[in-house]
Amino acid sequence: MTVSLVSHLQQLQKQVPSPPVVAAGKLIRGIGLTLEAVGCQLPVGSQCMVQTIDGEIEAEVVGFGDHITYLMPTEAVRGIVPGSRVLPLNRDSGLSVGLGMLGRVVDGNGLPLDGLGPIESTERVPTTKPPINPLARRTIAEPMDVGVRAINAITTVGVGQRMGLFAGSGVGKSVLLGMMTRGAKADVVVVGLVGERGREVKEFIHDILTEEERQRAVVVAAPADTSPLMRLKGCETAVTIAEYFRDKGMKVLLLIDSLTRYAQAQREIALATGEPPATKGYPPSVFSRLPQLVERAGNGSGNGVSVTAIYTVLVEGDDLNDPIADSARAILDGHIVLSREIAEQAIYPAVDIQASVSRSMAAVVDQSHLRSALKVKQLYARYQQSRDLINVGAYVIGADKITDLAVSCQPAIEAFLTQSHDESVSFDQSVSALTAILADASDGYVDEGQHEDASFVSESSSSHIDPVVANNV
Repeated sequence: MTVSLVSHLQQLQKQVPSPPVVAAGKLIRGIGLTLEAVGCQLPVGSQCMVQTIDGEIEAEVVGFGDHITYLMPTEAVRGIVPGSRVLPLNRDSGLSVGLGMLGRVVDGNGLPLDGLGPIESTERVPTTKPPINPLARRTIAEPMDVGVRAINAITTVGVGQRMGLFAGSGVGKSVLLGMMTRGAKADVVVVGLVGERGREVKEFIHDILTEEERQRAVVVAAPADTSPLMRLKGCETAVTIAEYFRDKGMKVLLLIDSLTRYAQAQREIALATGEPPATKGYPPSVFSRLPQLVERAGNGSGNGVSVTAIYTVLVEGDDLNDPIADSARAILDGHIVLSREIAEQAIYPAVDIQASVSRSMAAVVDQSHLRSALKVKQLYARYQQSRDLINVGAYVIGADKITDLAVSCQPAIEAFLTQSHDESVSFDQSVSALTAILADASDGYVDEGQHEDASFVSESSSSHIDPVVANNV
């Protein structure tokens, strides 16, 4: 009877589910942005909950050393005491996504911020995916209409291209992003507002975007007052959402403001966990994570699926050669530069067409368009070189016929570059306006009998453009 009873109890025990054994750790140190715990062996990137006297705060494992695990909280640290318990969270990693995200505003974890209730998600995807084989990607072969005349015509963006928007503070990056959000010919627009002022998030959503435009957009917000971890996750969440819609066969425009804040968040985390600084205070991990983030965008392997990405880069002190700007310029497919000097002339968007380059433009536009863009850039550059002499009255009309042509075209070029923030100009309209500048310039010089300069314009419209030169238009 005893043996039979024991056997029966053992059978019953197998049928009763037993909760998994969770090894809890405890805090031994909290300094700066980092919490140090012992007793919990967790992989980097896993989530845990820290029990404090004020409740619980969520944290993520960002590193380890010897027997110490380094944690980075996702919210403000409060109420922690020595010996606070650290409990691992047994939940699926990844991000819940679905078509229900369209028209919504989420945080760095993909949770709603707009007060419209939970988001209907259909699947869960990992926040980090294996990179696409570069030989499996489709080539960039068609232009992307972003609704901005200067970019469409002179710094043409290709579908699947990764561009940088370089500018100092207060030059109009956010307004230009809003113009592209409204005017872009894309199925879905994913906007990542990372490290910016909280006020700008609400203004971007309610003042810059209309209700119709919000319905095809997903906004990921991680303002400056959030933790470095949330700012880091904000960019990665925006890219993950863009990848999801690309994999659904949609043409996606990804706008991230800004790549600099992403790098600064990684710098804060790396320095807090003991990584030594390298280039101007930036640890090596910063320069390894930037290409990992950027390379996730671009064309996929299927037909018609793409993520065209534009990352803003904040250049400190308007220095285009600071470490982050220099690194970003090397890994992106081109850069659009906003000039403070042009903005001070009340020309918005303040695109500096001299300094801006689209490396894929030669592959997505025809030769006529390419020659026109090159010619306008040459005339604009010639005027800028002579502007000081012209302003002080030292330049004499007729001294240089090409400079005379540049001076006569300058009002038309400035009008071409100027565009209202609520105006959207299609790609075809942009090219037509570009061609009209050269047509008017040529007619004016023929009328004056200066056939030599007219031929200078016409030759630029008929001669072959070297591919190396074309890539720097």
